[in-house]
Amino acid sequence: MKFIVLAGMLLGFPLLGIITAGTPLCQYLEFPPETRYVSHAPFSRAAFIVYGIIILLTAAPLFIRAVRAGRKVKDSPSPARHFPWWGRVGIVTGVIAWVLAWTRFSWFSVFQPHTFVPLWMSFILVVNGLTYRRKGRCMMVNRPGYFLLLFPASAVFWWFFEYLNRFVQNWFYAGEHFSSWEYFIYATLSFSTVLPAVLGTREWILSFSWPEAGFAKFLPLEFFRHKTAAWVVLLVSGAGLAGIGVWPDYLFPLVWVSPLLIIVSLQSLLEERNIMSDIRRGDWRLFISSAAAALFCGGFWEMWNFYSLARWEYAVPFVHRYRIFEMPVLGYAGYLPFGLECTVIGGMLERPGASASPSA
Repeated sequence: MKFIVLAGMLLGFPLLGIITAGTPLCQYLEFPPETRYVSHAPFSRAAFIVYGIIILLTAAPLFIRAVRAGRKVKDSPSPARHFPWWGRVGIVTGVIAWVLAWTRFSWFSVFQPHTFVPLWMSFILVVNGLTYRRKGRCMMVNRPGYFLLLFPASAVFWWFFEYLNRFVQNWFYAGEHFSSWEYFIYATLSFSTVLPAVLGTREWILSFSWPEAGFAKFLPLEFFRHKTAAWVVLLVSGAGLAGIGVWPDYLFPLVWVSPLLIIVSLQSLLEERNIMSDIRRGDWRLFISSAAAALFCGGFWEMWNFYSLARWEYAVPFVHRYRIFEMPVLGYAGYLPFGLECTVIGGMLERPGASASPSA
Protein backbone atom coordinates (compact mmCIF):
# COMPACT_ATOMS: atom_id res chain seq x y z
CA MET A 1 0.00 0.00 0.00
CA LYS A 2 2.77 2.47 0.89
CA PHE A 3 4.37 1.96 -2.53
CA ILE A 4 1.04 2.75 -4.20
CA VAL A 5 0.72 5.91 -2.11
CA LEU A 6 4.31 6.89 -2.88
CA ALA A 7 3.89 6.28 -6.62
CA GLY A 8 0.64 8.21 -6.61
CA MET A 9 2.29 11.20 -4.95
CA LEU A 10 5.38 11.25 -7.16
CA LEU A 11 3.39 10.82 -10.36
CA GLY A 12 0.34 12.80 -9.36
CA PHE A 13 1.80 16.03 -7.96
CA PRO A 14 3.21 17.32 -11.29
CA LEU A 15 -0.05 16.50 -13.08
CA LEU A 16 -2.05 18.18 -10.34
CA GLY A 17 0.02 21.32 -10.78
CA ILE A 18 -0.56 21.72 -14.51
CA ILE A 19 -4.23 20.75 -14.24
CA THR A 20 -4.72 23.40 -11.57
CA ALA A 21 -2.92 25.94 -13.78
CA GLY A 22 -5.20 25.05 -16.70
CA THR A 23 -2.37 23.84 -18.97
CA PRO A 24 -3.40 21.37 -21.72
CA LEU A 25 -2.32 17.81 -20.97
CA CYS A 26 -1.79 16.71 -24.56
CA GLN A 27 1.74 18.13 -24.86
CA TYR A 28 2.88 16.08 -21.85
CA LEU A 29 1.54 12.84 -23.35
CA GLU A 30 3.51 12.93 -26.62
CA PHE A 31 5.47 9.71 -27.17
CA PRO A 32 8.27 9.72 -28.12
CA PRO A 33 8.66 13.18 -26.53
CA GLU A 34 10.07 15.31 -29.34
CA THR A 35 8.22 18.63 -29.24
CA ARG A 36 9.96 21.32 -27.20
CA TYR A 37 7.19 23.39 -25.65
CA VAL A 38 9.02 24.92 -22.66
CA SER A 39 10.69 28.24 -23.43
CA HIS A 40 13.64 28.46 -21.06
CA ALA A 41 15.04 31.62 -19.54
CA PRO A 42 18.36 32.83 -20.98
CA PHE A 43 21.66 32.73 -19.14
CA SER A 44 21.83 35.00 -16.10
CA ARG A 45 25.19 35.81 -14.58
CA ALA A 46 23.56 36.72 -11.26
CA ALA A 47 21.66 33.43 -11.10
CA PHE A 48 24.80 31.53 -12.07
CA ILE A 49 26.72 33.14 -9.21
CA VAL A 50 23.95 32.53 -6.67
CA TYR A 51 23.53 28.88 -7.67
CA GLY A 52 27.30 28.45 -7.70
CA ILE A 53 27.69 29.86 -4.19
CA ILE A 54 24.94 27.60 -2.83
CA ILE A 55 26.54 24.53 -4.42
CA LEU A 56 30.03 25.44 -3.19
CA LEU A 57 28.86 26.13 0.37
CA THR A 58 27.09 22.77 0.42
CA ALA A 59 29.62 20.54 -1.31
CA ALA A 60 33.04 22.14 -0.77
CA PRO A 61 33.41 21.31 2.97
CA LEU A 62 32.58 17.66 2.29
CA PHE A 63 34.96 17.52 -0.68
CA ILE A 64 37.79 19.07 1.35
CA ARG A 65 37.24 16.60 4.17
CA ALA A 66 37.27 13.70 1.70
CA VAL A 67 40.56 14.88 0.20
CA ARG A 68 42.15 15.30 3.62
CA ALA A 69 40.95 11.85 4.69
CA GLY A 70 42.40 10.37 1.52
CA ARG A 71 45.77 11.96 2.24
CA LYS A 72 45.87 10.75 5.83
CA VAL A 73 45.09 7.10 5.18
CA LYS A 74 46.75 4.69 2.84
CA ASP A 75 44.92 1.57 1.82
CA SER A 76 46.85 -1.53 2.76
CA PRO A 77 47.78 -3.72 -0.18
CA SER A 78 45.05 -6.19 -0.99
CA PRO A 79 45.73 -9.89 -0.58
CA ALA A 80 46.86 -11.66 -3.73
CA ARG A 81 43.75 -11.30 -5.82
CA HIS A 82 43.73 -11.08 -9.55
CA PHE A 83 41.46 -8.82 -11.45
CA PRO A 84 38.69 -11.27 -12.50
CA TRP A 85 38.49 -12.50 -16.07
CA TRP A 86 35.02 -11.02 -16.54
CA GLY A 87 36.37 -7.63 -15.49
CA ARG A 88 38.99 -7.94 -18.21
CA VAL A 89 36.26 -8.81 -20.67
CA GLY A 90 34.51 -5.62 -19.57
CA ILE A 91 37.62 -3.56 -20.33
CA VAL A 92 37.94 -5.06 -23.82
CA THR A 93 34.25 -4.72 -24.70
CA GLY A 94 34.18 -1.23 -23.19
CA VAL A 95 37.09 -0.04 -25.34
CA ILE A 96 35.50 -1.54 -28.46
CA ALA A 97 32.10 0.00 -27.65
CA TRP A 98 33.74 3.38 -26.98
CA VAL A 99 35.51 3.35 -30.34
CA LEU A 100 32.33 2.34 -32.14
CA ALA A 101 30.27 4.98 -30.29
CA TRP A 102 32.58 7.81 -31.34
CA THR A 103 33.21 6.74 -34.94
CA ARG A 104 30.92 6.35 -37.96
CA PHE A 105 31.88 3.18 -39.79
CA SER A 106 29.50 2.47 -42.64
CA TRP A 107 29.36 -1.24 -41.86
CA PHE A 108 28.24 -0.40 -38.30
CA SER A 109 25.56 2.14 -39.27
CA VAL A 110 22.63 -0.12 -38.33
CA PHE A 111 23.98 -0.50 -34.80
CA GLN A 112 25.40 3.02 -34.42
CA PRO A 113 22.48 4.38 -32.33
CA HIS A 114 22.73 1.49 -29.86
CA THR A 115 26.17 1.81 -28.25
CA PHE A 116 24.92 3.02 -24.86
CA VAL A 117 24.05 -0.41 -23.46
CA PRO A 118 27.34 -2.18 -24.33
CA LEU A 119 29.29 0.78 -22.93
CA TRP A 120 27.49 0.66 -19.61
CA MET A 121 27.33 -3.10 -19.32
CA SER A 122 31.11 -3.02 -19.75
CA PHE A 123 31.38 -0.30 -17.09
CA ILE A 124 29.31 -2.41 -14.69
CA LEU A 125 31.57 -5.42 -15.23
CA VAL A 126 34.71 -3.35 -14.69
CA VAL A 127 33.54 -1.57 -11.54
CA ASN A 128 32.41 -4.86 -10.00
CA GLY A 129 35.76 -6.34 -10.98
CA LEU A 130 37.59 -3.48 -9.25
CA THR A 131 35.59 -4.09 -6.06
CA TYR A 132 36.24 -7.83 -6.26
CA ARG A 133 39.97 -7.19 -6.72
CA ARG A 134 40.05 -5.04 -3.59
CA LYS A 135 37.70 -6.98 -1.30
CA GLY A 136 37.32 -10.47 -2.72
CA ARG A 137 33.58 -9.90 -3.05
CA CYS A 138 31.23 -7.70 -5.01
CA MET A 139 27.54 -7.26 -5.62
CA MET A 140 27.54 -9.10 -8.94
CA VAL A 141 29.19 -12.23 -7.52
CA ASN A 142 27.94 -12.35 -3.93
CA ARG A 143 24.42 -10.97 -4.37
CA PRO A 144 23.46 -12.05 -7.90
CA GLY A 145 19.72 -12.02 -7.25
CA TYR A 146 19.80 -8.46 -5.98
CA PHE A 147 22.17 -7.45 -8.78
CA LEU A 148 19.81 -8.80 -11.46
CA LEU A 149 16.80 -7.19 -9.78
CA LEU A 150 18.45 -3.80 -10.15
CA PHE A 151 18.14 -3.87 -13.95
CA PRO A 152 14.33 -3.90 -14.29
CA ALA A 153 14.02 -1.65 -11.23
CA SER A 154 16.45 0.78 -12.83
CA ALA A 155 14.39 0.98 -16.00
CA VAL A 156 11.26 1.90 -14.02
CA PHE A 157 13.30 4.30 -11.86
CA TRP A 158 14.69 6.30 -14.77
CA TRP A 159 11.39 6.29 -16.68
CA PHE A 160 10.08 8.23 -13.68
CA PHE A 161 12.70 10.94 -14.24
CA GLU A 162 11.84 10.98 -17.93
CA TYR A 163 8.28 11.63 -16.81
CA LEU A 164 9.36 14.52 -14.58
CA ASN A 165 11.43 15.94 -17.40
CA ARG A 166 8.23 16.34 -19.44
CA PHE A 167 7.33 19.21 -17.11
CA VAL A 168 10.68 21.05 -17.26
CA GLN A 169 12.32 19.79 -20.48
CA ASN A 170 15.86 20.20 -19.20
CA TRP A 171 17.15 17.48 -21.50
CA PHE A 172 16.06 16.10 -24.84
CA TYR A 173 17.26 13.41 -27.23
CA ALA A 174 18.76 14.06 -30.64
CA GLY A 175 20.59 12.30 -33.44
CA GLU A 176 18.10 9.56 -34.25
CA HIS A 177 14.35 9.11 -34.58
CA PHE A 178 12.56 5.96 -33.43
CA SER A 179 8.98 4.79 -33.60
CA SER A 180 7.07 4.61 -30.33
CA TRP A 181 7.79 0.93 -29.74
CA GLU A 182 11.43 1.22 -30.79
CA TYR A 183 11.89 4.20 -28.50
CA PHE A 184 10.31 2.37 -25.56
CA ILE A 185 12.37 -0.79 -26.03
CA TYR A 186 15.73 0.85 -26.70
CA ALA A 187 15.25 3.44 -23.97
CA THR A 188 14.20 0.82 -21.43
CA LEU A 189 17.33 -1.22 -22.15
CA SER A 190 19.49 1.86 -21.68
CA PHE A 191 17.70 2.97 -18.52
CA SER A 192 18.16 -0.49 -16.99
CA THR A 193 21.89 0.12 -16.50
CA VAL A 194 21.60 3.19 -14.26
CA LEU A 195 21.13 1.60 -10.82
CA PRO A 196 23.64 -1.23 -11.37
CA ALA A 197 26.25 1.33 -12.46
CA VAL A 198 25.72 3.80 -9.60
CA LEU A 199 25.31 1.23 -6.82
CA GLY A 200 28.23 -0.81 -8.13
CA THR A 201 30.37 2.33 -8.08
CA ARG A 202 29.20 3.13 -4.56
CA GLU A 203 30.30 -0.32 -3.42
CA TRP A 204 33.72 0.24 -5.04
CA ILE A 205 34.11 3.63 -3.33
CA LEU A 206 33.27 2.08 0.04
CA SER A 207 36.07 -0.44 -0.47
CA PHE A 208 38.57 2.38 0.12
CA SER A 209 39.63 3.64 3.54
CA TRP A 210 38.87 7.36 3.11
CA PRO A 211 35.07 7.12 3.62
CA GLU A 212 35.67 5.32 6.91
CA ALA A 213 38.44 7.69 8.01
CA GLY A 214 36.69 10.88 7.01
CA PHE A 215 33.01 10.24 7.50
CA ALA A 216 32.33 7.31 9.84
CA LYS A 217 32.51 9.73 12.79
CA PHE A 218 31.69 13.10 11.36
CA LEU A 219 28.98 15.63 12.21
CA PRO A 220 25.83 14.26 13.89
CA LEU A 221 22.72 15.92 12.51
CA GLU A 222 19.18 15.22 13.64
CA PHE A 223 16.71 15.08 10.78
CA PHE A 224 12.97 14.89 11.37
CA ARG A 225 13.35 14.67 15.13
CA HIS A 226 9.65 15.37 15.40
CA LYS A 227 7.04 14.08 12.98
CA THR A 228 5.86 17.64 12.50
CA ALA A 229 9.12 18.39 10.67
CA ALA A 230 8.63 15.36 8.43
CA TRP A 231 5.10 16.49 7.62
CA VAL A 232 6.32 20.00 6.76
CA VAL A 233 9.05 18.65 4.46
CA LEU A 234 6.57 16.27 2.83
CA LEU A 235 4.06 19.04 2.14
CA VAL A 236 6.63 21.55 0.92
CA SER A 237 8.43 19.09 -1.34
CA GLY A 238 5.09 17.83 -2.68
CA ALA A 239 4.02 21.40 -3.43
CA GLY A 240 7.36 21.99 -5.15
CA LEU A 241 6.89 18.93 -7.32
CA ALA A 242 3.41 20.15 -8.21
CA GLY A 243 4.90 23.46 -9.30
CA ILE A 244 7.63 22.24 -11.65
CA GLY A 245 5.33 22.30 -14.68
CA VAL A 246 3.91 25.70 -13.77
CA TRP A 247 7.23 27.45 -13.06
CA PRO A 248 9.83 25.20 -14.73
CA ASP A 249 12.50 27.92 -14.94
CA TYR A 250 12.50 28.47 -11.19
CA LEU A 251 11.70 25.04 -9.77
CA PHE A 252 13.64 22.73 -12.10
CA PRO A 253 16.18 21.76 -9.37
CA LEU A 254 13.29 20.15 -7.48
CA VAL A 255 13.16 17.41 -10.12
CA TRP A 256 16.20 15.98 -8.29
CA VAL A 257 15.50 17.12 -4.74
CA SER A 258 11.74 16.73 -4.15
CA PRO A 259 11.44 12.96 -4.84
CA LEU A 260 14.24 12.32 -2.35
CA LEU A 261 12.64 14.49 0.32
CA ILE A 262 9.22 12.94 -0.24
CA ILE A 263 10.54 9.40 0.15
CA VAL A 264 12.70 10.18 3.19
CA SER A 265 9.95 12.13 4.95
CA LEU A 266 7.49 9.27 4.37
CA GLN A 267 10.03 6.79 5.72
CA SER A 268 10.51 8.99 8.78
CA LEU A 269 6.76 9.21 9.37
CA LEU A 270 6.58 5.41 9.18
CA GLU A 271 9.59 5.21 11.53
CA GLU A 272 11.60 3.30 8.94
CA ARG A 273 15.34 3.42 8.49
CA ASN A 274 16.34 5.83 5.74
CA ILE A 275 19.43 7.30 4.15
CA MET A 276 19.57 10.04 6.80
CA SER A 277 19.40 7.61 9.74
CA ASP A 278 23.16 7.10 10.07
CA ILE A 279 23.82 10.84 9.94
CA ARG A 280 22.01 11.21 13.27
CA ARG A 281 25.00 9.49 14.88
CA GLY A 282 27.58 11.15 12.64
CA ASP A 283 28.06 8.38 10.08
CA TRP A 284 28.07 10.01 6.62
CA ARG A 285 29.67 7.12 4.68
CA LEU A 286 26.53 6.04 2.86
CA PHE A 287 25.56 9.64 2.10
CA ILE A 288 28.96 10.64 0.73
CA SER A 289 29.67 7.44 -1.21
CA SER A 290 26.23 7.57 -2.86
CA ALA A 291 26.63 11.16 -4.03
CA ALA A 292 30.21 10.55 -5.16
CA ALA A 293 29.22 7.41 -7.08
CA ALA A 294 26.57 9.23 -9.10
CA LEU A 295 28.95 12.12 -9.85
CA PHE A 296 31.62 9.65 -10.95
CA CYS A 297 29.16 7.85 -13.22
CA GLY A 298 27.87 11.21 -14.42
CA GLY A 299 31.30 12.08 -15.77
CA PHE A 300 31.26 8.94 -17.90
CA TRP A 301 27.63 9.44 -18.95
CA GLU A 302 28.36 12.93 -20.22
CA MET A 303 31.68 12.03 -21.82
CA TRP A 304 30.43 8.99 -23.72
CA ASN A 305 27.33 10.88 -24.77
CA PHE A 306 29.29 13.75 -26.33
CA TYR A 307 30.24 12.12 -29.65
CA SER A 308 27.60 9.39 -29.79
CA LEU A 309 25.01 9.36 -32.56
CA ALA A 310 21.92 8.87 -30.38
CA ARG A 311 22.57 11.43 -27.68
CA TRP A 312 20.95 13.88 -25.29
CA GLU A 313 21.37 17.63 -25.03
CA TYR A 314 20.46 20.10 -22.32
CA ALA A 315 18.40 23.26 -21.93
CA VAL A 316 18.92 24.52 -18.38
CA PRO A 317 17.48 27.94 -17.50
CA PHE A 318 19.72 30.73 -16.14
CA VAL A 319 22.93 28.65 -15.94
CA HIS A 320 23.34 27.14 -19.40
CA ARG A 321 26.95 28.14 -19.97
CA TYR A 322 30.49 26.84 -19.32
CA ARG A 323 29.69 23.34 -20.46
CA ILE A 324 31.70 20.20 -19.73
CA PHE A 325 30.67 18.03 -22.66
CA GLU A 326 26.95 18.80 -23.13
CA MET A 327 26.26 19.50 -19.46
CA PRO A 328 26.57 23.05 -18.03
CA VAL A 329 29.10 22.90 -15.22
CA LEU A 330 26.58 23.68 -12.47
CA GLY A 331 24.30 20.95 -13.79
CA TYR A 332 26.66 18.32 -12.43
CA ALA A 333 25.39 19.21 -8.96
CA GLY A 334 22.19 17.36 -9.85
CA TYR A 335 24.10 14.09 -9.75
CA LEU A 336 24.67 14.49 -5.99
CA PRO A 337 21.03 14.12 -4.83
CA PHE A 338 20.47 11.66 -7.68
CA GLY A 339 23.05 9.35 -6.10
CA LEU A 340 21.13 9.47 -2.83
CA GLU A 341 17.93 8.56 -4.69
CA CYS A 342 19.68 5.59 -6.27
CA THR A 343 20.70 4.37 -2.82
CA VAL A 344 17.19 4.92 -1.44
CA ILE A 345 15.69 2.76 -4.20
CA GLY A 346 18.45 0.18 -3.84
CA GLY A 347 17.77 -0.04 -0.10
CA MET A 348 14.03 -0.43 -0.64
CA LEU A 349 14.70 -3.32 -3.03
CA GLU A 350 17.17 -5.02 -0.73
CA ARG A 351 15.38 -4.59 2.55
CA PRO A 352 11.90 -3.13 2.13
CA GLY A 353 11.45 -0.22 4.49
CA ALA A 354 15.15 0.48 4.87
CA SER A 355 18.08 1.97 3.04
CA ALA A 356 21.29 0.13 2.36
CA SER A 357 24.05 0.09 4.93
CA PRO A 358 27.59 1.33 4.21
CA SER A 359 28.95 -2.18 4.49
CA ALA A 360 26.48 -3.61 2.00
